[in-house]
Amino acid sequence: MLPRRIAVSGGAGFIGSHTVEALVAAGSLVLVIDDLSHACGVPLPPGADLLEADCGSAEAAAALERFRPDAVLHLAARGGVNRAMRDPGTHVRTAVASSIAFFKAATDAGARAIVTASSGGAVYGDAQRLPAPETLLPAPRSAYGASKAAEEVYLGSFRRLTGARTLALRYGNVYGPRQDGTGEAGVVAISCWKLLNGEAPQIRGDGLQTRDFTFVLDVAAANLAALRSTRSGAVNVGTGRETDIKTVVGTLVRLHGDPRLTEQHVEAVPGEVRRGCLDATRAHRWLSWQAQVGIEDGLGQTLQWFTAHAPRPSAATAVP
Repeated sequence: MLPRRIAVSGGAGFIGSHTVEALVAAGSLVLVIDDLSHACGVPLPPGADLLEADCGSAEAAAALERFRPDAVLHLAARGGVNRAMRDPGTHVRTAVASSIAFFKAATDAGARAIVTASSGGAVYGDAQRLPAPETLLPAPRSAYGASKAAEEVYLGSFRRLTGARTLALRYGNVYGPRQDGTGEAGVVAISCWKLLNGEAPQIRGDGLQTRDFTFVLDVAAANLAALRSTRSGAVNVGTGRETDIKTVVGTLVRLHGDPRLTEQHVEAVPGEVRRGCLDATRAHRWLSWQAQVGIEDGLGQTLQWFTAHAPRPSAATAVP
């Protein structure tokens, strides 16, 4: 059974909004704590209350104390791989410190379960085995991956100190409707945005670097399964399949169907992980979960959503 009272940090964002909708539909009472810096723009469903605040703030701690959650789901994030690489100190002070404060406030408020979003794509680095199992030692190559690994260590300490059940979900590369296509991260969303604005999508390097692309509705289902679980530890949330960037961008170009637009190769990112893929065996065993949406179907649904919601191309950006 799902916990009755669930607090969700980052619940107004890309992954959070899909998850909150599923939680409310399942009958849970939901408190969303979100500073709205990465809100996806979709209104929260009736039955979900919103506190606009940083999840690590005193205001958030007071709200948790009043709400008395049975469980919390930590989806709030500040910045991505590139931002953390440029300024790792600030990333630690904002993202990591905020996460730890949220964990502490949650357990102080009586939460008996904490589920947090980690990153399989960043924590394992250049994995020695693919698909990467949870038994591999974390070896992040980026400041972002190191911060996620640090959060997992802190989460384990809260489990030992308080007896709360804790799960770190190591997501693959999550994509789908409502993702921000105007930022630095998220090749699927960025490519959709460019195509619909009459611009050629870009591929960094040769495009043969691989990732485990996981559809957002599958991830939302994994979040609910984790909240129902009695397990503690780390769990990969992915498809178990490698897909290279060139294939992803090429598929979106083909689905878009404008022959005037073709992908462009740009300079590769130094130090980028070459291959990534997650072993989801534990998720199936612990959570009774496995990904349902294939890459072609997921890309089609994503492009369809962007087509319905993105602004029309301007005269300045449209292909002549």
